[in-house]
Amino acid sequence: GAPLMHDFCHISLSDLLTPWPVIEKRIVAAGEADFVICFYNPRSRGREGHLARAFDLLAASKSAQTPVGVVKSAGRKKEEKWLTTLGDMDFEPVDMTSLVIVGNKTTYVQDGLMITPRGYTL
Repeated sequence: GAPLMHDFCHISLSDLLTPWPVIEKRIVAAGEADFVICFYNPRSRGREGHLARAFDLLAASKSAQTPVGVVKSAGRKKEEKWLTTLGDMDFEPVDMTSLVIVGNKTTYVQDGLMITPRGYTL
């Protein structure tokens, strides 16, 4: 497995081209459908609260213990990555260069890796 196995979706948290109420509906639907969700454009100076609001919306359908992985500045010299949970997420270090991956009900962390199994054993 890997973080993005089985079904998953990407949701932009930028409301420059998509109205925020539409983005909220997508977040709720993805959470209720138990998708692994990748949030891109998660935070900027003008949109500091969108990621926290997305997590509030997901709290209705996902456990606070749901694994969350964050990659910041991927492929760059100052790349950072860390694991947390839906309930313990610190939004402050997240910026526009970050990708935030929220697991589903089958996602787990093992040996420092976020894993969503495909449904079979190797």
